[in-house]
Amino acid sequence: MASLLLRAGRIIDPAADRDEAGDLRIDDGRIVAVGPADASCGAPGRAADRTLDCTGLLVVPGLIDLHVHLREPPVPGAQAADLAETIASGAAAAVAGGFTTICAMPNTQPPIDGPEAVARYIARGREAALARVLPVGCLTRGRAGREPADLAAMRGAGAAMFSDDGADVADPKVFEAALALAARVGAPVSCHCEDAALAAGGVMNDSPMATALGLPGIPAEAEEAAVERACAAAARTRCRVHIAHVSTAGAVEIIRRAKARGAPVTAEVTPHHLALTDEALRRRDAVFKVNPPLRSGHDIDALLAAVRDGTIDCLATDHAPHAAAAKARPLAEAPSGMIGLESALGVWARVLVDRAGLGWPALVQMLTAGPARVLGIEAGTLAAGAVADVTVIDPRAAWTIDPAAFASRARNCPFAGWEVRGKVVLTIVGGKVVYQAPGIPG
Repeated sequence: MASLLLRAGRIIDPAADRDEAGDLRIDDGRIVAVGPADASCGAPGRAADRTLDCTGLLVVPGLIDLHVHLREPPVPGAQAADLAETIASGAAAAVAGGFTTICAMPNTQPPIDGPEAVARYIARGREAALARVLPVGCLTRGRAGREPADLAAMRGAGAAMFSDDGADVADPKVFEAALALAARVGAPVSCHCEDAALAAGGVMNDSPMATALGLPGIPAEAEEAAVERACAAAARTRCRVHIAHVSTAGAVEIIRRAKARGAPVTAEVTPHHLALTDEALRRRDAVFKVNPPLRSGHDIDALLAAVRDGTIDCLATDHAPHAAAAKARPLAEAPSGMIGLESALGVWARVLVDRAGLGWPALVQMLTAGPARVLGIEAGTLAAGAVADVTVIDPRAAWTIDPAAFASRARNCPFAGWEVRGKVVLTIVGGKVVYQAPGIPG
């Protein structure tokens, strides 16, 4: 495998508390040396096969996304022509967005609820040879919520974590039994926290905007009641519970209290819940319909505070592709979900770095070491000897988000036309360059 020297970049590795100008050398798929700029870096007397001048660029661990939907079913011979996304197209979108590892949620048709399905997803991800695709197994059989799935077999086949994402497990006995099993096999559980009875029939956030549009609302209490239950169950079972796509101020406070009590709870927030309010739905455009729904400015303020104080552990896209025809339906009938793999970094830089004053090291931490800790995997670091998953970012590059240019098959991006800065210029997986922005030499 070719060697690569990334010269004179700003190396940010939160896992090692490193933020300094330096060189990074990759040989045979691994990071062999990280050192001060212009110093000998790598094998003495052996020139790298390729050297990239990274002056003015950020050299960071490969980004990790804990929450992605790829739509492709885990069955042999599945026809991909009509899918809004496939494993291959999603992996291509991931590396274009700087993500070297993505976790694929199990709410496919049929769902990823057995070891064969997990193994197939891993194999299909390897065939794509782009981002690492880590399948998430169903928490209950068929995502039906009636009995725990075979978590041990799926974990043995390579499931990164478990979730019934898109639905909450309503039966408390089944939920706690599944968490206890997950704890036994050492796997985290990602919880889509929504009380179905409280949210029933809702289309958007329960707010004056919903009233003005004549649409039924989804109250904050639907999320908060489920978050309270999940945190309490985590404390009882000692299962590592990860709260997906947090959207309300009340949920933030519940998570903060649970952590203070020592519950094994982590949480994520998406670009859209940090950047958009339910005002975006004023024109009834279903591209802004998502679950949990876009909330209020007050909720955004609480989420930003939770990012700053560490209550929120990591950032995730909840990349949810849909066909254009499905999103063109009336708001009440259209499916929920937005894509985000290729726009997320620019949106997070605009909202968190430019506006909220979060530094790049803190942002990188929430996209690398943070999610790696949630998963319990050896990733998210630039340490010598680590597998060479690396992302190179131009933090000053200004660009316009254009979904028509995305590698994703879907176009349901709520940030079309946004002017952002912070552009991925190179993505490296296992020492191999899998994405290179136009204009990068070599």
